[in-house]
Amino acid sequence: MSERFAALDDLAERWGLSGLELVGKGLEFSVFRAQARDGQPVAVRLARQRFESNANDPHVDTRTLLRQEYVIAKHLAAHGLPVAQPRELVLADDPAAPDVLLSAYVPDDGSDLDSFELGHLLARLHRVPPPQLRPVAAEGTGTAAAIAARIGRRWAEIGRRVDDWPEPPAASLVAGHLTGCTEDSLLHLDVRSDNIRRHQGRAVALLDWSNALLGPPAVEFGRLVEYARYPENGLDPAAVRSGYARTATAPADDDPCLVVGRLDAALMLALVFLSEAPDAGRGPAAADHARELALRMGASHA
Repeated sequence: MSERFAALDDLAERWGLSGLELVGKGLEFSVFRAQARDGQPVAVRLARQRFESNANDPHVDTRTLLRQEYVIAKHLAAHGLPVAQPRELVLADDPAAPDVLLSAYVPDDGSDLDSFELGHLLARLHRVPPPQLRPVAAEGTGTAAAIAARIGRRWAEIGRRVDDWPEPPAASLVAGHLTGCTEDSLLHLDVRSDNIRRHQGRAVALLDWSNALLGPPAVEFGRLVEYARYPENGLDPAAVRSGYARTATAPADDDPCLVVGRLDAALMLALVFLSEAPDAGRGPAAADHARELALRMGASHA
């Protein structure tokens, strides 16, 4: 790791950056703020290593995620969506050196998120023609197949950590809910406070497109509902829905794609609290909630 940060110093000299300061650290990336040669604030997103593995995603290629971030952000900026404008992507030849994305740094005033305005922004996002790419989270296949596969994989991962964990929902049940989940819209699928830069409550940049997929807005809403269960995510689903309805039709709560999107998100969150960021209270409760969603999904089709 020290070699990778030394390489960052070399890139900082090449780019004329000063005042490098660590401002964020996740499972795969560290993010630094700096001042560019032109005086503008910039964000430096550095892959901590080329390949990562965790309970939710056992095979993560950070290079493909940085490429995706660059492509999506450039595409959305060209369509007038608020993102961190990418400036340069550097993919290292030396395995010990880091892959790095340099983008505009978007400040945040710390205000509470305006969920109504966020809903309006998501409606705009979902109407933008998607970029020409197969998202990393699609795992080389289609969205429906990828969601079905990871529901099965993550269900099994929870079973390794929770006693008396039941059998997974039938594959035919999951597939049935995914029927008709077309790939018409670009979905962010990680919309929460940490990934939204804001000014006076209004979102001025959506960050971190690692979880993006192509699919129906209902899947985005399913994840939002699950994220909203945790206060730190700063989401009011009813207000998001109202803001969305200004310009587009919001999916119904019982839309099958929304229902399966909720289960997909609930399993992911359960593994976060059981493994990636262990929480003795939230972990078991999140697993119980995911199990209840699966039972409810089956009961509605009994």
